[in-house]
Amino acid sequence: MLYYLFDFLEKQFQFPGASVFQYLSFRAAAAVLMSLIFSMLFGKRIILLLKKQQIGESVRDLGLEGQKEKEGTPTMGGIIIILGTLIPVLLLAQLNNIYILLLITTTLWMGMIGGVDDYIKVFKKNKEGLKGKFKLFGQLLLGVFIGATIYFHPDVTVRVNPVVKQAVETSPADNNVKEVLTTIPLLKNNEFDYKVLVRWTGEGMGEYAWLIFIPIVVFIITAVSNGANLTDGIDGLAAGTSAIIVFALGIFAWVSGNINFANYLNIMYIPNVGEISVFIAAFLGALIGFLWYNTFPAAVFMGDTGSLTIGALISVIAIIVRKELLIPILCGVFFIETLSVIFQVSYFKYTKSKTGTGVRIFKMAPLHHHYQKLGFHESKIVARFWIIGILLAVLTIVTLKLR
Repeated sequence: MLYYLFDFLEKQFQFPGASVFQYLSFRAAAAVLMSLIFSMLFGKRIILLLKKQQIGESVRDLGLEGQKEKEGTPTMGGIIIILGTLIPVLLLAQLNNIYILLLITTTLWMGMIGGVDDYIKVFKKNKEGLKGKFKLFGQLLLGVFIGATIYFHPDVTVRVNPVVKQAVETSPADNNVKEVLTTIPLLKNNEFDYKVLVRWTGEGMGEYAWLIFIPIVVFIITAVSNGANLTDGIDGLAAGTSAIIVFALGIFAWVSGNINFANYLNIMYIPNVGEISVFIAAFLGALIGFLWYNTFPAAVFMGDTGSLTIGALISVIAIIVRKELLIPILCGVFFIETLSVIFQVSYFKYTKSKTGTGVRIFKMAPLHHHYQKLGFHESKIVARFWIIGILLAVLTIVTLKLR
């Protein structure tokens, strides 16, 4: 809204300083500062409000050290992240940008699903929360919407081989390609067209690539969203690792949306995608601001309101900047946490069917609980997972040149 206000003042009255809002770098910097200030200042008031409404965490007894002390800690703190992200975005971003609209929709939709889940846990005293099939159905609907929009919307285009700025300005439409492409890391000329996956079935079948693309988007959103949810088990783990991931995605969005950077790096140029740098900056600031209250000992938990939303946003941003194939590396902490649960459950069921006695691979899953059982303090576990997250983020950023 401020963007449009100052744009009006600049065009109508040549208001001094109004033109600064035309600069993406200024608006991104303002967004991260605004979200940080909001999360840190108003976060305390939100926590007090959650306490007043007796929205406290009901902790299951897992036999972990310090677990009972967390009983009653306010949950649904994801509201801080959601508001800390959306308020700067609504004030500073171009709200007619298709990518911004997709991210706002994702935030509101997954925030609602997570909020319902937390509401059932807190007020209905049902520790299972919203049934898994309803969560999956909500994620499926979001994935179909995101995938269909990216595939069919006319404003979603890419430029495979960036050209110099002068040529783009003279004939921008001629260089845009309406293809559904992604990036294969570590390869030169690494653009991959999803239409290739269906062309083998017959001539002209490429137009039905959405039959493959949309299910892939659904799978990615569901997997990353649930991965973030599983990672949210100890103080500061999910928010900290997510902040690292979001920072890396911000770099990808910045270079992919800038014709000069894209040309220099020889990567796909995605027109108008640079605008999501404002959203990413606000998202990053909100996550860091939330950590002010979520680090050990946590004054608030994000709940599914936060974790499901965070995971969905990360996956949608990665899809928008065509880096979804990097998710297993960039979101490696989420990936490992999810695999630990899958392996634990699968091996337990397998050994029980064979021998009658189930055997566990880990002392407890997800993986961070395994290390707690081994006697590591949760602060040390979180710090080391952050370090791993930083290493993985650096590796993904390096793929911009290492090909």
